[in-house]
Amino acid sequence: MADGTPEPPQIDRRRLLISGAFGVVAVGTLGLLPERSVPLGGARTRARPSDPASPTTGPPVTEPVALDGASEVPGPGHTFDTVIRGGRVVDPDSGYDQAASIGIDGATIRSISTEALTGRTTIDAAGLVVAPGFIDILSYAPNPYGIWFKIADGVTTNLGMHGINQTGDGFFGFWGRDDQRPPCHYGGAFDSPFARQAIGIGIGEQATAAQLDQLARDLEAGAAAGWAAVDFEPEYTPGVATAEMVHLGTVAADLGLPLTFHARYSDPANSAEGFREIVRVGRETGCAVHVDHVTSMGTFVMEETLGLLEDARREGIDLTADLYPYDFWATTLASARFAPGWQERFRIDETDLEVAGTGERLTAGTFASYQAQNLLVAAYAIPEADVRTALRAEFTMIGSDAILEPGDNNHPRSTGCFARTLGRYVRDEEILTLRQALAKMTILPARRFEGAAPALARKGRLQLGADADITIFDPATIGDRSTVADPAQESVGVSWVLVDGNVVRSPAGTDREARFGRPIRSAVADA
Repeated sequence: MADGTPEPPQIDRRRLLISGAFGVVAVGTLGLLPERSVPLGGARTRARPSDPASPTTGPPVTEPVALDGASEVPGPGHTFDTVIRGGRVVDPDSGYDQAASIGIDGATIRSISTEALTGRTTIDAAGLVVAPGFIDILSYAPNPYGIWFKIADGVTTNLGMHGINQTGDGFFGFWGRDDQRPPCHYGGAFDSPFARQAIGIGIGEQATAAQLDQLARDLEAGAAAGWAAVDFEPEYTPGVATAEMVHLGTVAADLGLPLTFHARYSDPANSAEGFREIVRVGRETGCAVHVDHVTSMGTFVMEETLGLLEDARREGIDLTADLYPYDFWATTLASARFAPGWQERFRIDETDLEVAGTGERLTAGTFASYQAQNLLVAAYAIPEADVRTALRAEFTMIGSDAILEPGDNNHPRSTGCFARTLGRYVRDEEILTLRQALAKMTILPARRFEGAAPALARKGRLQLGADADITIFDPATIGDRSTVADPAQESVGVSWVLVDGNVVRSPAGTDREARFGRPIRSAVADA
């Protein structure tokens, strides 16, 4: 806090909201436009992409591109601070995909070349994939236990766009301290449930006119501190009326912030109504809207859900979604997801629930006892076909919806989300190509939020002038090891992780002294 007192740890929203009801980048995500300027030192500068298909499904591009304002490429005699030599360099934004070397000076990529480069430090990436650092848009505060598992999973930017249960001043002030600085970049969104609770609104209560005005002021203050989105969670806080979301969405529109949503309903009988509400808020506010963890919200009706969202995109609403690649969701037992009738709603029973961190399956006899303890359980309630269908949608991206906390009572998505995507769904299942999957981890999330958080315009890409946030992995071995019973398992196959050009992870392991993370703040805060 401002007086130097440590900020209390972030409260888990699932434990916060236990006393009542359950307590994306249309913006032209990935295409390739004609060149708009002359080549810069062997690279070409290009306009913002518009066609989502070409960089990930077309033939590889063989010339690197440069961000606007990138300096000239150093000449042949230049010695770079770091050279990554001979890996398969994949830039999902442009479609660049070939064996090359990358030259880094300071925190910036200065050269991508098939010619030999000289560096003070050289990383041999032969046989490995060199990718932009992964951006987890659906994580939480970068606690000093769980954040190292994110590094091992290839994450270089950790964003809590599902909302952070703190004030903006408290969050950025705490994690910006020298003794708390994370190893990767960090940021987040204004959290509607937290803000409502802070001014005394019950989770089932509608806000009064005076409370709406207070929420609007709090949102403006949060954006000034750095929040880069506004998160709504009407399933957790059913008292939130559509009009309240539209009211705050109008404020967000003035601030240039997108809206993220945990939809109002997650059972197949009612989920479409919740998605229509999200579309309505986007339509009435003009804000970009993003659907959190679509596979756990549109369960059993995934094709219909994606069709509804695609219709909204065709209408012109700037809408995207994310998912975690698992066939089970997780939440605490005291949430309204487990209100009477949950077995019918989700087509499961007690034996389909497993206590995260222990592996114990529940029974009808143990359910009440564990519910009283409000433990987090995994619910095996997502059809595998839904995961595959959602992964194939061009407007979806990857988000973990978790970070591991001490005690390990958490979903394995907290530690293995990104490696699982690349290992299971790219290499083993061939549901996505490598470039398609990397796009969902890098450029799509960067594009989604870069309008609100300008620092992201230099991330999610391997281009001249881009930030040197880089993940290097072995495509033959990358994969997740974490399980519901033991989520505290690092992913395998991530060989190197660089943040701002600094090595945080190498084949020797993770450097726990490496603290190079910078805040990802809103344009309002940086104005």
